[in-house]
Amino acid sequence: MTFSAVIVAAGSGTRAGPGQAKQWRLVAGKPVLRWSVEAFLAAGASEIVIVTSEDGELALPETLGGLSGWRSAPGGATRALSVRSGLAALSDRPADEPVLVHDAARPFLTRGAIDGLLAALAEADGAIPALPVADTLKRAEPGADLMTTSRDNLWRAQTPQAFRRDKLLAAYAAWTGATEPTDDAQVVEAIGGRVAIAPGDPLLMKLTYPEDFAMAERLAGAARITRVGQGFDAHRWGPGESVSLCGVEIAHDETLIGHSDADAGLHALTDALLGAIGEGDIGDHFPPTDPQWKGAASDKFLIHAADLVRAKGGVIVNVDVTLICERPKIKPHRAAMRERLAEILSLPLDRVSVKATTTEKMGFTGRGEGLAAQAVVSVETPA
Repeated sequence: MTFSAVIVAAGSGTRAGPGQAKQWRLVAGKPVLRWSVEAFLAAGASEIVIVTSEDGELALPETLGGLSGWRSAPGGATRALSVRSGLAALSDRPADEPVLVHDAARPFLTRGAIDGLLAALAEADGAIPALPVADTLKRAEPGADLMTTSRDNLWRAQTPQAFRRDKLLAAYAAWTGATEPTDDAQVVEAIGGRVAIAPGDPLLMKLTYPEDFAMAERLAGAARITRVGQGFDAHRWGPGESVSLCGVEIAHDETLIGHSDADAGLHALTDALLGAIGEGDIGDHFPPTDPQWKGAASDKFLIHAADLVRAKGGVIVNVDVTLICERPKIKPHRAAMRERLAEILSLPLDRVSVKATTTEKMGFTGRGEGLAAQAVVSVETPA
């Protein structure tokens, strides 16, 4: 099911303490807002509108660097006005297409939560993730004794909240409440819309106070998984004067033969990244039958794979490439190869390894008929 998303990121977040507004602060080394954008992209959002302030508009290019499929809209004086601004900025799509409205201060959004909302929306005008209240509730009125309040049938509403776009627009147009609505479901309820409850997620906590950020740092590890991918490639030798390996041009009396520049190291590494995120192999994305890739520099393939990892909310942790050949000698060029891979993948040098080995004159590499490469990568993605 296609859907769009509106992320409200215009607040100042003063309760979170001094410093940047909470949506721009880092959790596990990544801006809070970026967590949600990556989650929506990984779940297949057709478009994302981020509602923010003038200062936030300036921060977005750096905060969301490398991500596409989003646009911005100006925030309003209240959350409700910001939501309406975000809805107005969505492109002209089917009126009943789902739209998910999310608070930027809830970074640990998962694909499971999104799928649950869309499933619940199939039979309703809106759907919200919610958790049953587990704590004992007390009411303390000024000048009155403390009273215990029943928690039966009480729920803690979270975001994102899902609606048919036309239903939510109509609800906001008709809103006449004396006070500002605290969430979007309240607005739909006011026009008689039916709002369903989808399973909430304790990880969808809202960052409000300074101590919440310490908790978020601890939760960040639990909200992500580590994936491992491996790749292998081989090319035969042919007439030539140089060879490209791991993005470095090396003078040699032969070259590797292939449809592109035949950089086996980059090809193996590209396949490893694609494998780690379940996106097939290099041939699926760059078919050798397509003339546009003839002679192409293989760094384009690796950049594409790295962009796919980031679009899924992933982070490349480290990469390890092994070149298997009798010649050329790799050691004199290994430092340059590591630096080039680190540059392409935006990784620190100590997370990039390039090694070389021979097969002791055995097999096609030992006979000098070709060169092989294998790669292993680790990638962290949302659970």
